Amino acid sequence: MPRTFSERNIDQLTQAVSRLAEVEGDHISGIPEFSFHSRMRPTESIHCIYNLGIGIILQGQKEVIIGDQVYPCHAGQSMLTTIDLPVTSHVIEASLHQPFLAILLLLDAQMVNEVVADMPDSTVALSDHAHHAFTVENADEPLISAFLRLVKVLDEPTMIPHLGPLIQKEIIVRLLSGPHGIYLRQLVKSGSTSQKIQQVISWLKTNFIQPIRMDELAEKAFMSPSAFRQHFRTVTGMSPLQYQKQLRLQEARHLMLNQNLDAGRAAGMVGYESASQFSREYSRMFGESPQRDIQRMRQSL
Repeated sequence: MPRTFSERNIDQLTQAVSRLAEVEGDHISGIPEFSFHSRMRPTESIHCIYNLGIGIILQGQKEVIIGDQVYPCHAGQSMLTTIDLPVTSHVIEASLHQPFLAILLLLDAQMVNEVVADMPDSTVALSDHAHHAFTVENADEPLISAFLRLVKVLDEPTMIPHLGPLIQKEIIVRLLSGPHGIYLRQLVKSGSTSQKIQQVISWLKTNFIQPIRMDELAEKAFMSPSAFRQHFRTVTGMSPLQYQKQLRLQEARHLMLNQNLDAGRAAGMVGYESASQFSREYSRMFGESPQRDIQRMRQSL
């Protein structure tokens, strides 16, 4: 059976990215917001923050865990993140002969706002209900074609400053017009629940060391405490306290690994008053005590 135009474009995109990511790892392209990711074997769980962006799996399969929700992500699927989220992810299908391959484009919030302002007549009816900040959809042909053009422009470095932003804007248009559109529009809709939760998350990311009071966070979102808790969990997949805890533990891990701090000092710097509580929660999240986890990570570098 002849291959469809969409399948041929996916094949072309996969081949182009394979040449640019022959070595296993994460590769930043000539467009700083655009990166390629290659793995030759299944990986252990990685804890990180997903930012506003769109990723497409070209080969292999990965699993993303947010709170208690598990998202299997297969080849040919796109993943949109609209609000910064602490996640756990791992590649579950990859080999030397057929590596895991993915592309990621971080989106510019101002550009998204500008494109939405130019596309006011959406056929998608927006509601005030909260939507999850991470969604997985099949990548449609127009989105794949736009990404293929973005990869091809990398072969013309002098054209990147001129064509790169235009294609990035087209990708945003394609996202807004496709199955991800309702989620991306909610982010920039003035006064939407998603936008209010985003504002609180921006505050939490800057102030995660401080103790948090639910009524104060709810006030920042202009919601009652009960409504705030419900909407925060719907958007992020976790409670505000769980979100804060993940930020604290990931930052402590970074400090111990990159600044050679011991567990006690790192715990204090991220807001923990009890070293034993820090050790328990660290072990629960990362699977090992702080000392063993950092030793293992240094040996793998």
